[in-house]
Amino acid sequence: MYESFYRFTGKPFQLSPDPEFFFGSRGHRRAMAYLEYGLHQAEGFIVVTGEVGAGKTTLVQQLLRRLPANDIVPVQIVTTQLEAEDLVRIVASSFGLPTDDTNDKSTLLIRLEQYLHKLHGEGKRALLIVDEAQNLGARTIEELRMLSNFQAGTKAILQSFLLGQPELRDLMQRPEMRQLKQRIIAAYHLGPLDRAETQQYIEFRLAHVGWEGDPAFAESAFDRIFAVTQGIPRRINTLVDRLLLAGFLGEKHRFEESDVAEIAAELKMELGPQRQFAAATAGDADQAETAGTAGAALPRSIAPGARQAGTTEDETAPASMSALEERVALLESTTGMIFATLKKVLRILRSRGTDHRRDAA
Repeated sequence: MYESFYRFTGKPFQLSPDPEFFFGSRGHRRAMAYLEYGLHQAEGFIVVTGEVGAGKTTLVQQLLRRLPANDIVPVQIVTTQLEAEDLVRIVASSFGLPTDDTNDKSTLLIRLEQYLHKLHGEGKRALLIVDEAQNLGARTIEELRMLSNFQAGTKAILQSFLLGQPELRDLMQRPEMRQLKQRIIAAYHLGPLDRAETQQYIEFRLAHVGWEGDPAFAESAFDRIFAVTQGIPRRINTLVDRLLLAGFLGEKHRFEESDVAEIAAELKMELGPQRQFAAATAGDADQAETAGTAGAALPRSIAPGARQAGTTEDETAPASMSALEERVALLESTTGMIFATLKKVLRILRSRGTDHRRDAA
């Protein structure tokens, strides 16, 4: 919607991972180096962890684009709460093997091993990428370790990458994970962008769609974006995408810190008191950064009739009323934005229709 207003060739801040927008921050370059090192070793496990939205999936997609198509056969699975018995079936299915309900686990393992040996005979090797691996139970991870035992002579014929949220690191510290940890040849935690990288990230994505300085961003706007999002790429995408939409509706060609703070406050109301927008309304960017990093507590909405420990009924009622007023304000804001958007689109269509009639005349 705002793309034509700012003369972009596409949408720069979509939420879905896109390797075309891969930004090589210091952390992402190091993580990529670990993945490529793991590929070179051709065995064991590589573990990459990071917060939600840190860019793990985009990192892997970028890696897959670099892989020699004739040498490595990669498959990627996204796990939920898989049982150990289901893992073998999903892995086999991901490699294109038949997995009807009549096949028991031993049959699937035989098929999978035969397939892996066939790839090895063709000079290829299999790469299994497990995303959201923090959801795996201990027995399921042990099943993954057993799959890594497939060998042709002294060479492993299946290698695995585990990607997950920070909880995966805690899982790996359990005593029952000792054997798997011995198979891990490299592990890396993908942290957030710093202040300079946050600005570079935004400008990189904008430049990728033809940005030539319109809209402009004040330095203080970048400061506030970093403070609010804590340098997490997906949070940056959410915030800047909404900022550009508001700029389109208000016909703005420059964003100040106050613009960012206003949009961040709207997002905080919409998404609730989540950590990523906890510091949206702080008066100072430095204070916002500190509050966001510490996960500052926010007032919680109190449901009608509910009472917090240590509060009286008279204290609870105003809090409940305040929460209701916030929701009403959010509804008014959202409705107003939709209405303004529709009016602007209609005005553009009318203008184009008038120009067309003039050209025809």
